[in-house]
Amino acid sequence: MIRITRIALYASLILSFGPTAAQEPAAAPDPAHTWDLTEIYASEPDWDAARKDVLAELENIISTKGKLGDSADSLYQALDQISDTSRKASRVYSYASLKADEDLRETADQERRQLAQSMFAQLGEATSWVQPEILRVGEETIESYMREDPRLQRFAYQLGDILRNAPHTLGDEAEATLAYFSQSFSAPSSIYSMVANSDIPWPEVEFSTGQTARIDAQGYSRYRASPIREDRKQAFDAFWGKWQEYRNTTGTVINAHLQTQVALAKARHFDSVLERELFQDNLPPEIYRTLVAEVNKGLPTLHRYFGLRQRMLGLDDLHYYDLYPPLVSLDKEFDFDTSKAITLEAMSTLGNEWVERQTAAMSQRWMHVHPQRGKRSGAYMNPGAYDVHPFVLLNHNDDYVSLSTMAHEWGHAMHTLYAAEAQPFDTANYAIFLAEIPSTSLELVLQDYMVKNAESDEERLFYLGSALESLRTTFFRQTMFAEFELALYEAVERGEALSGEGISEMYGELLRRYHGHDAGVVQIADLYINEWMFVPHFYYNMYVFQYATSQTAGTALYENIVEEGQPAIDNFKTLLRAGGSDYPNQILLRAGVDLASPEPYRAVIRKMNAIMDEMESILAES
Repeated sequence: MIRITRIALYASLILSFGPTAAQEPAAAPDPAHTWDLTEIYASEPDWDAARKDVLAELENIISTKGKLGDSADSLYQALDQISDTSRKASRVYSYASLKADEDLRETADQERRQLAQSMFAQLGEATSWVQPEILRVGEETIESYMREDPRLQRFAYQLGDILRNAPHTLGDEAEATLAYFSQSFSAPSSIYSMVANSDIPWPEVEFSTGQTARIDAQGYSRYRASPIREDRKQAFDAFWGKWQEYRNTTGTVINAHLQTQVALAKARHFDSVLERELFQDNLPPEIYRTLVAEVNKGLPTLHRYFGLRQRMLGLDDLHYYDLYPPLVSLDKEFDFDTSKAITLEAMSTLGNEWVERQTAAMSQRWMHVHPQRGKRSGAYMNPGAYDVHPFVLLNHNDDYVSLSTMAHEWGHAMHTLYAAEAQPFDTANYAIFLAEIPSTSLELVLQDYMVKNAESDEERLFYLGSALESLRTTFFRQTMFAEFELALYEAVERGEALSGEGISEMYGELLRRYHGHDAGVVQIADLYINEWMFVPHFYYNMYVFQYATSQTAGTALYENIVEEGQPAIDNFKTLLRAGGSDYPNQILLRAGVDLASPEPYRAVIRKMNAIMDEMESILAES
């Protein structure tokens, strides 16, 4: 069933982002700043009992095979059974995943997560026959059953989507075979993760300060933002030099992934992987191609930003390792309580009802806030426990990035709350295409609040500079990734051979074009064209473009809120409440945003230029 696939995809993506353990130890956490997983299950034995209950229910699902066409009631009973089991499975997985991320060193917790993953795989196998059987029953009979039994309206969207998938659905045996191999298809991603996070012996580097540090992913992220140019160049050279040693291996691994996905697309009668991925959410191809085309047209604006960055950093030229240090330093801390208060105050833009709801939610133990040894790094929102509430993982470091991350993740959480309130389980889970839109909008709400309440020009420049970096890294950089990923798939689909060296050359051409290398805007050294090897998202199948489209849509919705007030706020909430009750582009079109047209992307470019105008005005007066 489509519903099961979407839950499993969301679960795998939550697992995939930032899978390494947090490096900085912390004091014993304040229980008030940790989540309370007993709201999901009172104990680990209760969790295991729930998992076993899910597995026991699989036989009941299988027993309905061959009966979907018997009557409207038979169809409803089978779909209701699958829905109920899927809801329970999602809750089981959420607990296991959240518990495992508290400390990645705890073997028992990691094994529990593996059991939950296995449970999902078995659920997929147990339901692999449903879609082919519904198609055999036929559209005419299904529609007559829906007219006959109003209870089936709950599954109207899913049934319609299954019927839409008819040309790409295989027979029972073929579907079962693909389900058996579902975990194997993700093997390249798993191998890549092991190479990237476990197998590479990262170099130790002595910096100009005399400090020695290991330049792994965390060390690279830290030292690439160093105010000392020599040190950040050292970090770049050490990190990408080490990755280059693994270029052949990584090239082979990603080629295996690409070949697998191309073969799977062909098996389901798609002309390309892009067609398959967009088909899943019924997205028009114009969205992908319009994004890439408009971002390329906007490259002069990106190059203008690089010129401003060079000027503010006081450099004679700009190299790739100069893109990460902040334009302005901000000597200001944002501890958790301060960040929480600022976030809620900023959300007043969205009205009292929103603030009251978010205040009530943030006062509960729904978050795991601070870094601690072994804890998973990064941040996320887990929506899987439909009957409970969302949970938010943070690694709050008392800085502005942590504050912004909190606002972002609570955009996801509020989306989940509104959707769960308005939708049954079957249509509450929204598509990835929509997922980043509310979180982006809330970041913009916070961003404007911080600029308006800055206490000095320097502080204003800091927040405005952060806004430019967000546009660079999301709107431009993620689109560059999307253009690169499409080029990889199209090369495989043409039957071309791909090596690690060849992939680096492909990436280097795009990297240099986006950054104006040939025009002397940003200099890109040969070593840095290996950057593609560090991006796990290339194993997520046309995922990255949605970061850029989400920022575009989030910007459009927020601008409407600023200009129109309450009607636009109501429109925004309507989008959230829609959950996954329709195809995501249809939900977005009803909210007034057409991502197949150039205008939303051009509006982002105008916004970026307006930010730079404001910054240059401040600089001219200082």
